[in-house]
Amino acid sequence: MHTLFSPLTFPRGPAMKNRFMLAPLTNSQSHADGCLSDDEFHWLTMRAAGGFGLTMTCAAHVQAEGQGFPGQLGIFADQHLPGLSRLAAAIKAEGSVAIVQLHHAGMRSPTELIGTTPLCPSDNAEFGARAMTTAEVETMIEAFIVAAERAEQAGFDGVELHGAHGYILCQFLSAEINLRDDRFGGSLENRVRPVFEIIQGIRARCSANFMLGLRLSPERFGMDLAEVLVVCERLFAEAQIDFLDMSLWDVFKDPMDEAFKGRSLLSYFTALPRGDVRLGIAGKISTPADAERAFAAGVDWLMLGRAAILHHDFPRRMQQDANFEPVAIPVTADHLRNEGLGEAFVTYMSGWKGFVEG
Repeated sequence: MHTLFSPLTFPRGPAMKNRFMLAPLTNSQSHADGCLSDDEFHWLTMRAAGGFGLTMTCAAHVQAEGQGFPGQLGIFADQHLPGLSRLAAAIKAEGSVAIVQLHHAGMRSPTELIGTTPLCPSDNAEFGARAMTTAEVETMIEAFIVAAERAEQAGFDGVELHGAHGYILCQFLSAEINLRDDRFGGSLENRVRPVFEIIQGIRARCSANFMLGLRLSPERFGMDLAEVLVVCERLFAEAQIDFLDMSLWDVFKDPMDEAFKGRSLLSYFTALPRGDVRLGIAGKISTPADAERAFAAGVDWLMLGRAAILHHDFPRRMQQDANFEPVAIPVTADHLRNEGLGEAFVTYMSGWKGFVEG
């Protein structure tokens, strides 16, 4: 019987020692040029040491103009390689699978941060973004592929493509945001084309055993649940990715779409035939009981975000005591410092309502 503490194998890459992944969490701790800082190194390696079977970096931007937030980790230039190499080696030394999340914020790149007009599939007045040319879309696709090659060069076991939360791949997938009339717009097949071209490029240019995952949002951000399910069916059938990461916001919620009411949002994804592709979820898994209930719904692995911020060793604690009670929020800033968060990360979390005292 599979449990949260049984190993998980993938079609490519190393196995996870358990079913816990560290979520790719914004922490604003990298240097201004995108190079890894000691604070970010400490935060991530502490989770690897705390028992997470897979440790994923925050979203690392693949182009300078795709930066989404201050202090973001970069993977768009060779100057990032020394820090990335140091991080990959340290995560793997703790027995955790090392993954970089690849990201481009698109229209959500703040002008004051990138120093230019943000890019989007189409002109977007709300974000002050301009439509990308076809050549710029092709350059963006190439940047994701090169970033994956750079991650492999640094020693990471694989990468995850950030196709969720309204960032650029999600923007292309959205029929509300993507109003293009070239081969990257119009039909669902065209709108999801950047994702599949990136996947094909990584498979062609990285080693045969390099892991590849994809994060998607099934709702919000202009997503249509019926379309997302079609995309997931194709991803499972083609089996060019090793894991699919569904960011549900709440793993126990019902769908927002009236046409899909009557069963849980998660159930629509666990019902899809997935072959050897591994399915995982993220969203408000806070306690051991939450973790057991979510895993019992039929997924292969769980991703922890805020729970991992509060306890760097959540998996180890749960394995030792299935009934352990995580600390309740709000917590003190000192608690977060003791859990390995640097000052920039503590400040960032203080912006989350009810998370930090004071």
